[in-house]
Amino acid sequence: MKYRRLGQTDLKVSVVGIGTWQYGGEWGKSFTAKEVEGILDRGLELGFNLIDTAECYGDHLSESLIGEAVRGSRSKWLLATKFGHKFCSHLQREQIWDAAGVREQLEESLKALQTDYVDLYQFHSGTDEAIDNDALWTMLDKQVEAGKIRHLGVSIGSNENVYQVEQAAKLGTGAIQVVYNRLDRKPEQGVFQACAEHDLGVLARVPLASGFLSGNYKPGAVFGHDDVRASRDREAVDALLRQAAQIRETEVPPGTNMAQWAIAWCLQHPAVSTCIPGFKNIEQLEAAAGAADLELVTDNHPAAWK
Repeated sequence: MKYRRLGQTDLKVSVVGIGTWQYGGEWGKSFTAKEVEGILDRGLELGFNLIDTAECYGDHLSESLIGEAVRGSRSKWLLATKFGHKFCSHLQREQIWDAAGVREQLEESLKALQTDYVDLYQFHSGTDEAIDNDALWTMLDKQVEAGKIRHLGVSIGSNENVYQVEQAAKLGTGAIQVVYNRLDRKPEQGVFQACAEHDLGVLARVPLASGFLSGNYKPGAVFGHDDVRASRDREAVDALLRQAAQIRETEVPPGTNMAQWAIAWCLQHPAVSTCIPGFKNIEQLEAAAGAADLELVTDNHPAAWK
């Protein structure tokens, strides 16, 4: 595993982290505590040290599974979670942005994660109006002073929202989370430049394009009703799968695991600190760990740990 600094923070993150939306049950599978513990224990063995979750991946369900799994190894992990949404039902959320509501969310996240602090607490895909809330950020700064939050971050919903990157810098946050992958390169058009100018770390989420860059799906693939991908436009999904097939044929070196290549492709961009794919099993996690060994991922990266 390789490691990079996360912007201006003192966090040294593994270049491949662990995304955990799937633990909330919206990706066609329910997870047991034993399964999550097995994945995370193996992750530690392979050098992973970053787990990214959220309050609304289930009603703190993902956080609870993680908290149970890492309670004996908390000091070895960097835990990142988010605020601003309350889980109501499958793919249904209520937005909560007032200071008192977010403070309550923080306490519930700490309880679920079985920890006294989170390493990175992120504004979660809110509007520009929601981020422009002095009372909210004043409250969050107080939680940093109290030691319940080590660093603040912003997870932007739009891959082109430079405004929120600029606001994140003004607010003194340390990191931006954004969708970035070979099928969605929009952050290259402005977001990454703004992150570099302000030395904000970048967590690239969905690096496998919801699995479409894993090499496991072909056009026409059918997803279960409880899988978030089933709610997406059929023609758009097939178009992405056709594009992914072409990329595999023309860009992925022969004999190279496509998922490894797709993660490494993201990590070669000088703005990216870490990628956070999701894993349904230990085999997927082990394959992703191999991305750090590909030539695309170097130690002389601008974000390499010094």
